[in-house]
This record gives sequence, C-alpha cells and structure tokens, in this order.
Amino acid sequence: MKKPIVSAYKTNSLIKYRWSPRAFNERSVEKDKIMRIIEAARWAPSAFNEQPWRFIIGIKGSETYEKVLKSLGEWYQKWAGKAPLLILNMAKKTFTHNKKPNETSAYDLGQAVAYMCLEAMNQGVYSHQMSGFSQEKAISFFQIPDDFEPVSVTAFGYYGEPKELPEDMYKSELAKRIRKEFDELIFTNNFGEKSTLFKK
Repeated sequence: MKKPIVSAYKTNSLIKYRWSPRAFNERSVEKDKIMRIIEAARWAPSAFNEQPWRFIIGIKGSETYEKVLKSLGEWYQKWAGKAPLLILNMAKKTFTHNKKPNETSAYDLGQAVAYMCLEAMNQGVYSHQMSGFSQEKAISFFQIPDDFEPVSVTAFGYYGEPKELPEDMYKSELAKRIRKEFDELIFTNNFGEKSTLFKK
C-alpha cells in the first residue's frame, strides 16, 4: 500500500512516498540494502563533523534483535516484532575534540536517521521511528557507556498485510495523512506572527 502525500508544492518523490507503516512483512531486507541505508546515515551533517550517531543493528533471528525488541514498550512490540530489522539509535553526548557537552547530538542523530529513512524508501524499504522504548533496558542490555544516550528505535522492512494488525492499528494504517498548515509552523518577525511567504 502506498500513501503519497497531497502536497501544496512539489517535493522529491522519496519525501512524497515516505510514511511510517505498522504492517511489516517478515521478509528479510537484503544485506546490500542495509549497507546502503547505513551509508546514507554516515553522510548526514553534524556539528563540527562530530558524527555523534551510533547504531546497534538487530536482524530478526539474532540475540541483538530480541534485545532491541524487548526494550520497546508492549504496544510497540505487537507490531514492530514483525519487522525484519530493528535499529537502536544512540547519540554521543560530548564532543571528541574537547570533551565539552554536545547540545545538538540528538539533533544530529535525528538527521542521520532521517537520511536512513529516505534511503530506505529509495530501496523500496519502509521505516517506522519509535520513541516508545526503555532507555534503561537498552543501556543494560547492550552495556552502553555513560557518554552515549539511546534516543530511539527504528523498524525497517517491506510492507506487510494491514489486516493482520489489531483493529485500532488497522484504522490508523488506513487513515489519511495530515500535517499542520503553514500558518501554524512558519512565522515572520515575532513568534506567532503569520508569514506572508505562503499567501496566494
């Protein structure tokens, strides 16, 4: 199933077709596609080129996969456990060159994950980012050092059968995609002052 955005302005097709399904097929994602997805993340921008992102990759059937899955909340496990690939996304809290706090490490990690998700779409692979996981469990399961923060988990895989989802998730899967209007997001001068940029 495809759910392209209905956009007021033309965008790249990867943005148009990227969305976050919950219905995953258990078919494995090919190794070369996984490598391309990770390669995309490597080339994301970051402050001082710190590249603070780190990833723990769990391929279904492995102990790593099971530990990433167990770190997720129960509601997420119900559907994410079908995805063939779960990646734990982490950010390094300090700069390497001066050991000072890196206040934008999570921001930079987010850019890297966004690159991953767009490249996944380029490979015909869907993704779903999740914040519903236990940092404490992730730290314990993987012995993550203090200088690194687990931030999110991303599921990757091919699209599955939405009818296999629980009813509430099935309805959400079919729901129309929506976004806030420009007036709620874009301001000129003071915060909350509507921009004239998008006035027709």
